[in-house]
Formats: sequence, structure tokens, C-alpha cells
Amino acid sequence: MRQSEITVVGGVYHEHCIWPVWDQIFGSGGRAATTLVSHVDKVTLHTYAHPDVETEFKTAATLYKFDLVITAARTGISFEYVHCMSTPVIRPALARIHAHESIEVNAEVVLRFGMLEGSGKVDAKWCVYDPQSAFHPEPFRDNGSQAEHLAIVANRSEITAMAGDSDPKAAATLLLKRGAEVVVVKSGPAGAYVYTAGGAEMHIPAYRSDMVWTIGSGDVFAAIFAAQWAVHHASPSAAAELASRAVSQYAETMGLPAAPAHELSEIRRKPASTVSGRVYLASPFFNLGQRWLVDEARRCLGELGLEVFSPVHDIGRGPAHEVGPKDIEALNSCDRVFAILDGLDAGTVFEVGYARAKNIPVYALAQAVNGEDLKMVVGSDCNMFFDFVTALHYTAWKA
Repeated sequence: MRQSEITVVGGVYHEHCIWPVWDQIFGSGGRAATTLVSHVDKVTLHTYAHPDVETEFKTAATLYKFDLVITAARTGISFEYVHCMSTPVIRPALARIHAHESIEVNAEVVLRFGMLEGSGKVDAKWCVYDPQSAFHPEPFRDNGSQAEHLAIVANRSEITAMAGDSDPKAAATLLLKRGAEVVVVKSGPAGAYVYTAGGAEMHIPAYRSDMVWTIGSGDVFAAIFAAQWAVHHASPSAAAELASRAVSQYAETMGLPAAPAHELSEIRRKPASTVSGRVYLASPFFNLGQRWLVDEARRCLGELGLEVFSPVHDIGRGPAHEVGPKDIEALNSCDRVFAILDGLDAGTVFEVGYARAKNIPVYALAQAVNGEDLKMVVGSDCNMFFDFVTALHYTAWKA
């Protein structure tokens, strides 16, 4: 039986997250190669790396049994997160990252990611391309890359930017006309939309996980899709379905490699999607730390597709006889509450109690609260969470 092979070209970067704690060297290329070793017999990763990064990452390559081909880079690059939905700080700044010559890859099957230090110039029979750029996603052929069979797997903003059309479906259609065989639009909690040159259009759901860890989830999706579609020649929809299941497992465990295909297929998981509605954001906002967290929660809940009512943003400060009735009116107009209980602010606790008396579901974040102080909150069937991003997703899912 012929040995299956895939070549990955993508970045290897240091990733640091404060909550939950994460301090690893992966990047899109490193994570994809690690993901793939349970789905493809031989995995080869081409990447840029500073000698310090190379020395450390070679250990991972040896451990997970994939081949590593390094092009020397002038400096290492790091992504620093407060939480896994925060906007990362990239060091050094993008303007200071030296542009290197392209890495040229000639192979039957290639998974190509966009990189900060340069570009992967690909000549392949089968290629999956994830541009990995929130700024200026590079069209596949702009650097001279070519492939007989091309799938573009990217998030909504990248697809629309590459096509120059703000409508994701229209953008995908344009990319198909320009030579892609498959376009997969990754859409976060809404799952993924698969479009083919033959005119097919399919929706693939995201799947729930007990914990939600999002750094690198798109890399895992692209890797498993590439393994199934480009290596094993599954249909685009079947490949995307298995990729979505792999993402759910990764989000829950933060662990790699991905489970083998038969295990991913057999694991029972509930589809997940944002339940549209209006969420009341209950939290203290009386110092810098509290206000920062409220702002982050509001931004993230909005990104997950919810309408957010935040007292500090939508009402502001004022005397009790003005603020109180407006808060109650807003609570009555919302179909769920996201509450930050650290500090046990009296107003927040009151809002939680009022919501439960009205049978409005409450999703509460409590990272530094004594269990005894939460007795009534827990006893009134509030949904309790220790992890910020997990709490946000369960609020969006209304789960």
C-alpha cells in the first residue's frame, strides 16, 4: 500500500496566552504538522525559523515524527494574548519583520499557510491554501504558486478581502471563477460554508465542547480538511465535517495530534451555533480592570453574533432613581444575562437574582469567588464558568 504524504509550508511562532495559561511554539505551520501525523503517514513542514526557535521546535518535530525543513530567519516572532479571543500583540511589530525570499515547495499535496516573514511558492497537484492574514491576504497565484486542484480555506474576512466583495457567498463564487475548485468559508460559531466549482453549497456546523480554546482552531480545521480532501480524496463536505469535529476536540482538550478519522466520526457532539438574541451584560465597572473586562466581554459577545446591552455603555452613570428603572427595563428586554461575579458587586448580584426570578438564563463568570458565596447563584440554576471564553461561547449558544 502506498504511503500517504503531505507537505506543509507555514509559520512557526511563539504563542503566549495569560488565561488560560499557554506558552508554546506552534504557529499555523507547526500546529498543522502536529495535527496531521495521525491522519497522514509522512508529514514534512517547511518554515522560517530563527536558530533559537529552530532548536526548540526540533524537539517537537522529533516527538511527533514529522520532517522539518528550515529556512533561516533573522528573528523569532511571538503572538501574545490576554485570553484566546483577544487581539494578539505581535512582536516584533509587523513593520520591523524582515521580508525573506519565498520558500519554494514542489510536492503532490501541499497545505500552504500565509506567513509573516515571507511566502510559500507552491507547485502542487493538490493544494489547500489558508492565507492567514487579517491585514492583506495574498491571492494564491500572486507569488507564482500553481496547483491542479486548489481549495481555499479561510475565514469570512479573508475570503471577502481576497475577492474584493463584501458578501461571503459572492466572494466565494468569484474565487471559484478564478480557478479554485473548492472554497471553504470558516465562520466561527456558525460553522463553515463549503462552495464547489460544480455549484454545490453546503453548511457544516461547528460542534460544542465542554471548554472553548480558540487559538489555532482554524489551523486544525485546515489541516484535517487537507488530509481528507487532498490526500485521501474525500468529498469537500465530508472533509469539512471531519475538520469541524477535530476543531471541537482541540477546543476542548488543547491537545494534539488530532484523533484518527474513525474516532472523530464516532464521537457524539452536539452542533453549536449562536442563538440570536439580546444579552444583558451584568458587571461592576468601577476601576480600570473591571472596565477593561466589561469592554472585552461586550466586544466578544458582539463578535459571536449577539446584541449586547451594557449598562455602562448604554445608560452610563447616574443617580439610583434614574439608573435603576432603566436597568430593570433593559433586563426585561433581554433573553439571557452574562454576569461577571468576581468582587460580588451588589448591583451585579441583584441583577442575577432578578433575572432568575424572571426565568431569564444566566451565564456567570466566577474566577475568584468563594464557593459558599455562590450558594444562591448556583442553587438558582445559573450556568457557572471559570474560563472567560468558554462562558462567552455558552452564552452565545444559550446552552
